[in-house]
Amino acid sequence: MTQNEDLSALIRSIPDYPKPGIMFRDVSSLLLDAKGYRMTIDRLAGLVDEDTTLVAGIEARGFIVASGLAYVLGLGQLMLRKPGKLPGEKIGTDYKLEYGTDRIEMHVGHVKPGQKVLLVDDLVATGGTALAGVDLIRQGGGKVEQALFIVDLPDLGGAEKLRAQNIRVNALIDFDGD
Repeated sequence: MTQNEDLSALIRSIPDYPKPGIMFRDVSSLLLDAKGYRMTIDRLAGLVDEDTTLVAGIEARGFIVASGLAYVLGLGQLMLRKPGKLPGEKIGTDYKLEYGTDRIEMHVGHVKPGQKVLLVDDLVATGGTALAGVDLIRQGGGKVEQALFIVDLPDLGGAEKLRAQNIRVNALIDFDGD
């Protein structure tokens, strides 16, 4: 068994979703498995830089990963939200997706100047959402030097785009092609 093959086997692949020709990697089946979810969080936690002070999760599945990591590591969690979800003063950034455009926002003042923030999400594909998260945290004064994902789709280049921004990227599972 290769590294993390046990977790990879728990991820459901759904062909032609959300449109024909796309192979959707659904981590919800992994999250349903208590042992698999625990192993996922534990393995990701083992990759986190020691001087990290905050875990940022991208809505929505990124919240699940960020919550588990923040709990295990004893850190706070920053939520990067879709528009219209935050009640206070906020900043936001627009970005491109594989299938269109979107926006994420965060509360002003939730990141302290110079604070080292770990960015997490369930999956990195083209990198648009993750890059927007990095931009948003940096706008707020934070430093992003590391990003963690359960799944990387390396053929789509998102992890490489993050690396080009001097961010160390780790994913437990790579799904090539398809």
